[in-house]
Amino acid sequence: MAQMDRFDGEFDAVLAAAVVGAPWALERIFTTLSPIVAGYLRMQGAHEPEDLTSEVFVAVLRKVATFRGDEAGFRSWVFTIAHRRLIDERRRAVRHSLVTAMGDDYDAPAPDDVAESALQSLAAERVRELCDRLVPDQRDVLLLRLVGRLTVDEVAATIGKTPGAVKALQRRGFRAVGRILEREGVPL
Repeated sequence: MAQMDRFDGEFDAVLAAAVVGAPWALERIFTTLSPIVAGYLRMQGAHEPEDLTSEVFVAVLRKVATFRGDEAGFRSWVFTIAHRRLIDERRRAVRHSLVTAMGDDYDAPAPDDVAESALQSLAAERVRELCDRLVPDQRDVLLLRLVGRLTVDEVAATIGKTPGAVKALQRRGFRAVGRILEREGVPL
């Protein structure tokens, strides 16, 4: 999977400015990466994905001076923080028995293209439903690979497994999705 340059070739400058606390750089990191982190958390069934995304970026901005590496490594580092925050949230949920998750129907601005918005909502709901039917490790791997666009090695480091285990989980996850769709009569 090819890595994306989300900072238009300016990652080193953005990181250097963020390390010294330049507001524009901190904002650029947040606006560039928060949508994909929020998407990952949403697909993982986070109770309040926007709040959790904020927690992730508070941690990122607090620790940005400790980061060493390139843009791909930075994205991996951010997703490692997101994954750990998600695990923490799940542990808290077990301890505090969260009963219902907030819906995605908060007071969002009305979309211009209602039909397209409805299709996107149905597609996101369908992906979420498929993800819920996977083994948690398979779901983690597929979402980190597809939504987070992390490499196998980056996913392995994020979830604490070997690259071989990540590849196996990815294969099994794709096969599981294929079997689910096949049972539902969806042509592949």
